[in-house]
Parts: sequence; structure tokens; C-alpha cells
Amino acid sequence: MHETVREGAAGGAGVPPAGQEAAPSAVRGRRILSMLGRVGTVLVRWREASVLIVALGMAVYFRASNDVFLTPDNLRNIAQATAPAAIVAIGIVLLLVSGEIDLSVGVVAALAPFLMHYAVDLYGVPVVPALLLAFGISAGIGFCNGFIVTKLKVPSLVATLGSYYFLLGVLLTTSHAYPAQIPEQARGRIQTIFGAGDWASLTWCLTIVVIFHIVLTRTRWGLHTISVGGNPIGATEAGIRTDRIKIGNFMIASVLGALAGLLEAFRINSIDPNIGGGTALVFTAISAAVIGGTALAGGSGTVIGALLGALILAELQNGFNLIGISANPFQLILGGAILLSMIANQYLSRLRRTGGA
Repeated sequence: MHETVREGAAGGAGVPPAGQEAAPSAVRGRRILSMLGRVGTVLVRWREASVLIVALGMAVYFRASNDVFLTPDNLRNIAQATAPAAIVAIGIVLLLVSGEIDLSVGVVAALAPFLMHYAVDLYGVPVVPALLLAFGISAGIGFCNGFIVTKLKVPSLVATLGSYYFLLGVLLTTSHAYPAQIPEQARGRIQTIFGAGDWASLTWCLTIVVIFHIVLTRTRWGLHTISVGGNPIGATEAGIRTDRIKIGNFMIASVLGALAGLLEAFRINSIDPNIGGGTALVFTAISAAVIGGTALAGGSGTVIGALLGALILAELQNGFNLIGISANPFQLILGGAILLSMIANQYLSRLRRTGGA
């Protein structure tokens, strides 16, 4: 009789009391909220996380739409489209973080292979010194841009727009707007290393990403770059040579542009004045940097985010081609992605400053 009473007190025929019935659902709810909170904290503190999620989500979507998307051959195509834009975007990130921009990098990318071609085929310079000469002249172009911006106080948008048209005129005049062949001496092993290999461009890209991620986050140069872009007056008062930092970043951006152009020339086995799509390359790189989380106002940026931004743009173009969508809507999506990424960057920046998630 007493056992029956105890069973009834416990809920009759195995039915738990109302208070105990609600407990498991409440616990699950708290666990879900806690998990969402941790995810939100990751998205706020690790700015590349949201871009990575978008890149993975797009890969899943395009794979579901077309079986070819994740095949080795197509992945190689995506890698070859990602690499040059990401390499140029790294230089753009350094400039944006320091509060400047360079619109002439795309022309430098097209000019550098012609500089190598002129040195080898017209003046008989060996290939390796010709490559070094191309990089040296590209660095000089970056120095001139930085000098005009820092010493003559010309806004970088105007200064590099002028150098863009000047260099474009030099390129079209000297090349007669006509492609050239890769020098015979540069074929073979050098061409394979500099882009002709299936994964050569991506290997160069990832190596440069690692190097400049360390530079931006772990070195004095990176710290000073962030300080110059975030608070130029305070950086000057702290003894940072702001002009030196900006000129150096202009030079780095130009050299990376030259590397991207040389890699593309060796990959397609032709030196084209419109390599990388001309102005399209630099605007793609700027878009990749912005989508990746770099602030246009300066003082904040991420090299890994620029790589992921370039990957997203390459996935979009490749996926559209595979599923048969016209290339025209790509510009709409690109514009929307830039606007959304800038809005998200502003919102996440406020959360980082306040420490909220």
C-alpha cells in the first residue's frame, strides 16, 4: 500500500511531475543559447570566421548544383583564379590598413612581364636578372607613388589614378597594345616554377599569405602599419616614421602586383597587355580585401581574410559558369557583397570595441 502511494507521488504510471518535465527542455534551451553565444563570440573576435563560413557554404551550394565543382580539375581552376587576386589583395590590405590605396597595381601587374620581355629579348639580359629588374622597377613605381602621397601631400586615390593612366600609356605605347611571347630562355623550369605548374600559383599565394600574415600581426612593421592607419597623429607623436611606413607599403604592393602579373604570364604562356583583366585585377583585389574584413578607413585589416575574399569571388565566377548563369549578374552580387561586408565590418568593429558578442 505504501509502495503504491510512493509511485503515485512520483507521477502515477511513470509520468514525471510538471516541474521535472520542464527541466530537460530548459537545459537544452540553455545549452543552445550558450552554443550560439560561443559561435557569436568567435564571429566577433575572429573576423575571418564569417568569411570562411560563406566560402564553405558557397562550395556546398555549387557542389549540390553541379557535380563538377569539387573535381580536381575545377579546383585547380578556382585556385588559379584565386591566386593573382589574393596576391595583389595582400598589398592592398597593407595600404588600406595604413590609410592609403593604390589603383595602379593592376597596370604594374601587366607591365612587369613586358619589362622582363624587353630585358631578355631586346637587351640580352639573362632571365633571372631580368626578373629582378622587373621587380626593382615595380618597387620604384611604388616608391614614386608613396613619395607623391607622403611628401607632396597628394591624396593616394588621385596620385595612383594618375600613375595608373601614365603607366597604362607606357604599356600600350611600348607594346603597341599587342601580346608578346614568353622569352625562350624563360621556358622550362623557370616557367614551371613561376606559374605554369598546376598548383604553382596557389603555392606562391599561400606562401605570401603566411609571410605577410606574420608581418602584419607579429612584427614591428605590422604594428606600425596599424598605428599609422588607426591614429596617424598619435603614431607620429610616438616616434613612428609614418612616411617611411607608407612608402614601404606602396613598394610592397607594387612588387606583389608585379609577381601576380608574372605568374599569370607564365601560366597562360603569353605576355598580354590586358593581363588579369587590366583594371579588373586591382578592383577584384580591393573587393577581396574589403569582403575579407579590411576597413577602408584604415587601422584594421587581415591578410587571411583577403585570401578568403578572393576565394569567394573565384567561387562565384566559377560556380556561375558551371550552372549556366550569365556573367552579368556577377557584378550585382559583387556590389551587394561589398556593401554587406562593409556594413558587417562596421557592426563587428563596434562589438569588438565594446567587448560584446
